Amino acid sequence: MLDQPARTIAGQLPLAVAGLCFNAGSTVLINRLDLEIVHHGVTVLMGPNGAGKSLLVRLLHGLIKPVSGSIEWNGQSCGHTTRLRQAMVFQKPVLLRRSVAANIDFVLALNGGSDQVRRDRLLMQANLLDKATQPARALSGGEQQRLALARALASDPEVLFLDEPTASLDPSSTLAIETAIAATSARGVKIILVTHDAGQARRLANDVVFIHRGAVAEHCGADAFFNQPVSTAARDYLAGKLVI
Repeated sequence: MLDQPARTIAGQLPLAVAGLCFNAGSTVLINRLDLEIVHHGVTVLMGPNGAGKSLLVRLLHGLIKPVSGSIEWNGQSCGHTTRLRQAMVFQKPVLLRRSVAANIDFVLALNGGSDQVRRDRLLMQANLLDKATQPARALSGGEQQRLALARALASDPEVLFLDEPTASLDPSSTLAIETAIAATSARGVKIILVTHDAGQARRLANDVVFIHRGAVAEHCGADAFFNQPVSTAARDYLAGKLVI
């Protein structure tokens, strides 16, 4: 189980999004999107390519600003203080040109100073302790993603965004990442996961937000979504049809 302080519920919840809009020139990418997330656990964002899933998590994390609308975490507007209590792992790991251990050390230093014991524990749990002195960018793809996740957890986030973290990984690496996600969620960290993998969503999701054409087409518990989807777009998507 990955090192993470236990919580009963993520302190930044509820998340309330109202009338969120984002354009690229004249193209509407997020279209008056409304969303409310109250409970901890794993919320999975699904939908066809180009629906706005990855863009939405960047907006929620405050990496980009919406054209209009509001994002509130437990009644507070999204800002620098909010982002300090969150972390994000991208589909392609973004690692420092340093050793494996130094990538963790960098984050720990930003959050209170050196802690070699915790660093080594995080690396051990990511099965990377034996590679601590190696260059981070010399790791395999799966190892890099495990390091990216361990580094994100080193910041002790209350909310963890994961944008297609296993999209290009082999089954063994995918299992390692999924196991870490489940363990992190079990300790009270709110997980918001973007995935195209319906099997992964079934394994991990507590609830599913289905995004279509830049808006929420459906949001419900995972069992309801996979067994009785309400929207035509979600039914077609789960049936393997092309959804545009």
